[in-house]
Amino acid sequence: MSANIRKVWVEVVCVLLCSSLSGVCSAPLCMNGQNGCHILSLSDLFDRVIQHSARMHGISNDLHSEFEQYFLPSKNQIGRVSRNCHTSTILTPNGKENAQRMARQELTEVILKLLLAWRDPLWHFHQSMAHHPDFNKFSSNKALEMSDMAHELRKGVEKVAEKMQMLGIISNSVSSLASPEAPLPANGHKWRLMKDYDLLYCFRRDSNKVQNYLKILKCRIVPEHGC
Repeated sequence: MSANIRKVWVEVVCVLLCSSLSGVCSAPLCMNGQNGCHILSLSDLFDRVIQHSARMHGISNDLHSEFEQYFLPSKNQIGRVSRNCHTSTILTPNGKENAQRMARQELTEVILKLLLAWRDPLWHFHQSMAHHPDFNKFSSNKALEMSDMAHELRKGVEKVAEKMQMLGIISNSVSSLASPEAPLPANGHKWRLMKDYDLLYCFRRDSNKVQNYLKILKCRIVPEHGC
């Protein structure tokens, strides 16, 4: 990872996990008020993961547009994309009203399952882009950043879940969930490009779901804070 990307990523992690929006981590995050720790409210934790998910979704939008521009200029090619997302087996609420009716525990589990399901596919996507001569270095770095952000967002949502469990809002631990695995990329150049485009389409869709579900979950639990 380049020095600039590392610097940006440190700032992102600090915004996600620290109590100050300045991006400076002066003390570690804690859940139970130990000495020397920042004590974050549940609303604060929600704000940070929602902000983080918005940035992640923005990067996925950028990469999706760049991929179309560089590799799929033909609308006929785009129309042939299967868009068979590996996360389609995860049952997600369709629409805001259905998400609002879903039990808080179940909605939290859906968010974590989606994020966990993208752990390996995003890493493989970055590896594919890093070795592709037609994909510029800036975009390849964004692919790495997107992969790292998904990992850190999952850790942040786990912190939110731990806080909710501690407050008695949800009853069970959500740290041992299983998610579907994505197939590894094949060797064929054209097929691989189409599958990479398919992956970006699916991740853009899922990252938007995660962002919306987090907002809905926050408003159901702490509606007095910005809802």
